[in-house]
Amino acid sequence: MPELALLVVACGLATYLWRGLGMLVSGRVSMDSEFFVWAGCVAYALIAGLAVRILLLPTGTLAATPLSDRLFACALALVVYFVFRRNLFVGIAAGFVALVTLLAMRIGF
Repeated sequence: MPELALLVVACGLATYLWRGLGMLVSGRVSMDSEFFVWAGCVAYALIAGLAVRILLLPTGTLAATPLSDRLFACALALVVYFVFRRNLFVGIAAGFVALVTLLAMRIGF
């Protein structure tokens, strides 16, 4: 039990140490600096790459769905996202419903 308590304390210190350092440094960092512009671009590229990988090379249950169904659901989700003033929840829900509906139609429900 003492080992577990020591582990919890060590993890807490490690977490709060970095948070504290972040707070100390945050006042001196410009959000418009080239580093933050670069970091934003890298973040968007990683998200786009992951989305394309999931769409084109899925694993698990999604791999059993036809590519055409995944592409249609993705396109519909994007359209709904923009029509509903960039509401991410509504866009994702529309894509999910479209994919489930297409799969249900294929198996005869």
